[in-house]
Amino acid sequence: MSSPACLSPAQRLTDAAARVAARLGEGRIEVGGLQDDELLELLSDTTDARKALELIVAGVSAEVSRRSARELGYGGLAQRKGLRTGTALVQQITGLGRGDVTRAVDAGNELAPRTEAGVPIVGVEGAEPPPPVEEWLTALRNALASGRLSQAQFQAIRTGLGVPPVERYPELAPDFLPQAWARAVGVLLDEADGLPVEDLRTQARIARDRLDPVGVTIRFEERFAARSLRAWMDADGQRHAHILFDDEAGAWVDALLQAALRPRRGPRFVGSDAAEKAHSADTDERTNEQLQYDTIIAVLRTGANADPQQAFGDRQPGVRIVVEAAAVSGRDERGAMQVFGVGHTEDGGHALPGGVVEAHLCDAGAIPVIWSAEDRPLDVGRELRLFTRKQRIAIAARDGGCMWPSCGAPISQCEYHHIDHWWEHHGRTDVDDGIALCRNCHLRLHNQRWRITRQRDPVTNRDTYWLHPPPDPATGELVEPTELRSKAPHRFAAA
Repeated sequence: MSSPACLSPAQRLTDAAARVAARLGEGRIEVGGLQDDELLELLSDTTDARKALELIVAGVSAEVSRRSARELGYGGLAQRKGLRTGTALVQQITGLGRGDVTRAVDAGNELAPRTEAGVPIVGVEGAEPPPPVEEWLTALRNALASGRLSQAQFQAIRTGLGVPPVERYPELAPDFLPQAWARAVGVLLDEADGLPVEDLRTQARIARDRLDPVGVTIRFEERFAARSLRAWMDADGQRHAHILFDDEAGAWVDALLQAALRPRRGPRFVGSDAAEKAHSADTDERTNEQLQYDTIIAVLRTGANADPQQAFGDRQPGVRIVVEAAAVSGRDERGAMQVFGVGHTEDGGHALPGGVVEAHLCDAGAIPVIWSAEDRPLDVGRELRLFTRKQRIAIAARDGGCMWPSCGAPISQCEYHHIDHWWEHHGRTDVDDGIALCRNCHLRLHNQRWRITRQRDPVTNRDTYWLHPPPDPATGELVEPTELRSKAPHRFAAA
């Protein structure tokens, strides 16, 4: 039997459709009687069929677009059908939105590159050989063609990662950045199944920023120049506003709103007044959007010099930036820190250029987190029940957010779980025995009896963490664990 990667889209579609038909039988689409495993298998089969269909739609849409090119005039395919463009023709037939058709055409062109004359370069007798395709792009296209990636996942990585800006770094070997791009694509392909498309696009941008520090500054300055606030009143007298944030201000506003919403969706730390705060958060009838609005208005009204507790309670918001020591190179002639690399916001991992990092070092200082060669920092054994502030910073820098698969909660919403429970298993309060989990995932782990274990890789001498589901309730058999992957920017190699 051929592997899925060796099958054509038509063959994959036929196989997947046959599996779907077998599961549904001859009756109407009725899934209420399926067992849990059967339901998920049906969803997986229909997803395989959809991916194969997407490829076929992409190829056909790209060909319709080519046959409807503007230079063909009234002889173009769409024009002969009474429509202006190939996109409009595909929309009319498929019912897809313009954006969906555009993405389909782009995917079709990726899979069948064309010459300047618009003729496919594959299988055309006498055509000039195409330029070599770089390894990273070949891997990405193969993942789309084989069904490993959906069209949306492919576009998320393709647009988020961009192309290696070789011309920006003439001092590097010509193949240095393309090879780094290929490694980043490998990481993203491994993580694609467990990430929503929006998060996958974000991680692709983080990988790009790790490999292109000069581009981080360029993009930061572009977004800074585009910052704006526009306010207007509609016909009913309701006032509206539209804001474009620059990167640094956007990160600060995110931290501000996270602080306001933390009692609802973030960790609720144990303290003498914890019950009172939890009750207050649960009885607040405002929506999250109303709470965010009230927070912004409170900040504007209290002003920069007001007591922060007036707006935020007992935890003032702030932006924490993670920067590697290798990116900081001593001090200049004036004694100021010089940063040649980029920093990343602790929440979300978004890149900030060296100049912004220098400004924060000057204004707020730094907290060093020292990692040993074996990645085992800041151990304190069992003397303390809770992780210290420095330990939480170290775990946050290592994990980058909630480590539960497919959870995208930022580190500010995370608690710090002892993988060997402090009370039940006499676990130690050490960094390598702690892991970041958001409130929901932390409760799920304890309430449903999941476990996390740590293993030492004998080859790399680094720790790996594994999530063990509870035993199968029907058979009592153990279920295969899932390796937990860091979501921190440092998992992508830096240029």
